[in-house]
Amino acid sequence: MKVLIIGSGMSGLTSGAYLAKAGHQVTIYEQHPEIGGVTATVQKQGFSWDIGPLLLEGFLPGESAHRILEDLGVADQIKTKRYDRGISFPDFTLWKPETYEGPDWRKKYLEKRFPEESAGLKKYYQFYEQMATLLRFNNEVDISKGLKALWLKLKMWLAFQKVRDKENWSAEQLMNSCFKGPELKALYTAILADFVVKPSQFPAMGVPVSNFETAFDLRIPLDLHSDAPLPGYSYILGGCGQLVQAVAGALNHKGGNIHTATTVKEINIQDDKAVGVTLADGHFEPADLVVATGGAKETFLKLVGITHLENTFVDQVQRLVPMQSVMMVHLGINFDPEPYQPAALWYYYGTYDIERGVKECQKGHYHEGVDGLLIYIPSKHSPNMAPDGHHALTIYTIAPNILSEKSWSERKDELADKLVSEAERYIPGLKKGTVTRLVMTPEEFRLRTLQDHHSFGGLAPVMGQESPSYQTPIKGLWFVGSQSESAGGVKNVMVGARNAVREIQKHEATKGRI
Repeated sequence: MKVLIIGSGMSGLTSGAYLAKAGHQVTIYEQHPEIGGVTATVQKQGFSWDIGPLLLEGFLPGESAHRILEDLGVADQIKTKRYDRGISFPDFTLWKPETYEGPDWRKKYLEKRFPEESAGLKKYYQFYEQMATLLRFNNEVDISKGLKALWLKLKMWLAFQKVRDKENWSAEQLMNSCFKGPELKALYTAILADFVVKPSQFPAMGVPVSNFETAFDLRIPLDLHSDAPLPGYSYILGGCGQLVQAVAGALNHKGGNIHTATTVKEINIQDDKAVGVTLADGHFEPADLVVATGGAKETFLKLVGITHLENTFVDQVQRLVPMQSVMMVHLGINFDPEPYQPAALWYYYGTYDIERGVKECQKGHYHEGVDGLLIYIPSKHSPNMAPDGHHALTIYTIAPNILSEKSWSERKDELADKLVSEAERYIPGLKKGTVTRLVMTPEEFRLRTLQDHHSFGGLAPVMGQESPSYQTPIKGLWFVGSQSESAGGVKNVMVGARNAVREIQKHEATKGRI
């Protein structure tokens, strides 16, 4: 078949590589001059920075994303290093002890630090272990067949019975049932700020999944349980651009093509079927299948058009709640920040009120780093991402897609300066030691992703939200990426793209086309 793919992020590249491997004629159109979307690596004056993914899950040997790289024949091109992250709040910091104290050291530390919360910690970690078991089985089902797959599904069902009473709980309800004070409630829901989702909107079952202990200490063995491993977290050495280039190379090797700086203006529909695309220059390119990535509203309401869609589907798309965007300041610095930050990645929170902080961001109010920020130093694990004696460093925060006062272009430098000033509370000397800097606001991200509302991680994981399926209501049109049923995250969109291709193959086989 002749397949056209819109967008060269990891979902577009992965689906394209699988389809090309299966023998189809694949062309990807990317409106930006560079491929990779927010998984790309950017460079300036000898420094390199990732513009999105940080500590990734799923890329260690045996894990789902690594298996995809093996399928595509490029696993040997991607080198990873397992790592962990630190986290700080106004009154306490969590960083692994110098001597390994076992997989539950965080729980023991918190029991000593907050003795009044001991009962709540016991309750939370019981729920955590139950959810960890459920997720481990789910990950293994993905690679199992026959009786083993059936056995794992049974074990998943049994594990789910232990937590099903919280199926309709919010994260806020879970935290209130476990803890008295704001500190631990914030500790386990602070990551929701990344999603720009209020704890009152986020499902309780997602809390343990977003706080695996293995993310905070790389010394925790992943094979603690004989039945299925725990998830591990790692960096792509040399930057996530290595991943982009490897999968793009797999696509090219099988005859696929990528056209950059080429914008799709319309997905052409005839008799309720996608028949090709029209480019910005007016050229029509016919196709047997079209695979769209990126924004759901941009894809269905603009490129397809509501006249080709049922009202119920249009209503579903219009109601979708995307995440907000990010503000990033990439710095090239001439000193080693390790005395101040021992890990490559550290989350600094300036508030315990995650609900308020997210609500303000959703209203267009930018906190300027006061509520919290993240500092990532990729040159700690990949020295080649900075010149000798220097380091690449990124400061980033969640940020509203549109500011409530003035525009991002008007306030770009002012807000970048303020963010660096906030970061200097944790790593002194950043301004003085800056050799170069690259600022990326939501406006830059909108241009890179061609989204009216830049949603950094896809759709907001709010309770009750239903993402569009891979198979769309339009025949011959498929939808993948962070705003599809796969949800966001590099591993998720790659797995989703692979699964969508499997569905495409089955669907087309029934028509005798493959």
